[in-house]
Amino acid sequence: MLIQAEIKNHDLRFETAEGLFSPHSVDKGTLVMLDKVIFDPGDYVLDLGCGYGVVGIVAAKCIGAERVVMADVDLLAVAAAEQNAHLNGVPEVRIIQSDGFRAIRETGFSLILANPPYHADFSVPKHFIERGFNRLRIGGKMLLVTKRREWYKNKLIAVFGGVQIWEEDGYFVFMSEKKSMSYAKIM
Repeated sequence: MLIQAEIKNHDLRFETAEGLFSPHSVDKGTLVMLDKVIFDPGDYVLDLGCGYGVVGIVAAKCIGAERVVMADVDLLAVAAAEQNAHLNGVPEVRIIQSDGFRAIRETGFSLILANPPYHADFSVPKHFIERGFNRLRIGGKMLLVTKRREWYKNKLIAVFGGVQIWEEDGYFVFMSEKKSMSYAKIM
């Protein structure tokens, strides 16, 4: 399947397949999050849970492929993201198979962007938030998009000390900034 989309003034194409998240169109939550992101030339971006590559490829088109890391636990998603990076002219983007942060060695990100999967026990977003805090540089920001508000709001405040929240079309976009080297509260 081929999806065509214009995102942040870039005409993009994405090859997808059944078994990948949102294979028929770019996920609305992802688009809502990307609408809130401002990419600056000096950014170093991690697309965590990249799927077939929408967020990371948009970042690469905006700031340069060498400034973007993409990761997903699913090998099918990683292969699709690699194919789509080539298809969209950003083959230099670094794409790795990783269960959350477990295989990601890089640190010093200025932006970590994620559309975490929904699980009843919140284990995946808990890992993303807690480990992501440690991978951001001071002043770096984490943006998440979900359909749930309270748990994410409380967790981001506990770790980062604050959160900005936007609500659009049933989605919540959360943005927290790392202001110190330690969590805001003892977990």
